[in-house]
Amino acid sequence: MNTPLDSAKHQGQRKLLIERLAAMGISDSAVLEAMLQVPRHWFMDPGLATHAYDNKAFPIAADQTISHPYTVAFQSQLLEVKSGDKVLEIGTGSGYQTAVLLALGVKVYTIERQQELFKKTKRLFTKLNLYPKKVIFGDGYLGLPNEAPFKSIVVTAGAPSVPKPLLQQLAVGGRLVIPIGIEEQIMTRFTRISEKEFDKETFGTFKFVPMLKDKN
Repeated sequence: MNTPLDSAKHQGQRKLLIERLAAMGISDSAVLEAMLQVPRHWFMDPGLATHAYDNKAFPIAADQTISHPYTVAFQSQLLEVKSGDKVLEIGTGSGYQTAVLLALGVKVYTIERQQELFKKTKRLFTKLNLYPKKVIFGDGYLGLPNEAPFKSIVVTAGAPSVPKPLLQQLAVGGRLVIPIGIEEQIMTRFTRISEKEFDKETFGTFKFVPMLKDKN
């Protein structure tokens, strides 16, 4: 399949976005380079594509959203991934975060609970020649125990509390980045220190769609 257009105008808009993200405190050069490589407009409704490089969230299918570029960059930076790492993403959504992780050179396993989004985004990955290790229709609260442990886990929806299966599926030394809260969420990172110990850090307030249980 032919991939969609990525014009010089798009590339210029993306470069300006990356400069804004750097000015906002995103300092991981690998994350900035990955986001420079990934055309965000490919993951948005064509009617909204002219706004793709604004630092804003926009609606996608199934009443979900594509996150602010800053949020994607911030979560990606907190993961501290290295090329070849095994990463679990909870909430495939539009596929944009997945694509950024792939551009960082990691092996991505991604779970989506909304069947409409799962089917749409899986087709889009094929169209864009993007190849996560697995794209799964399932309940993100359960994680992916058959593929654990993971070096990093990122949750792209707001959870009322941290799902214990996700902590259990982290490798020792691995990081879980998850927004925790109901109306607003505190970006939280858990680092597995040992089999039974976790270090917890918080990084300010964000707003995500809610993380829901079961498949829909």
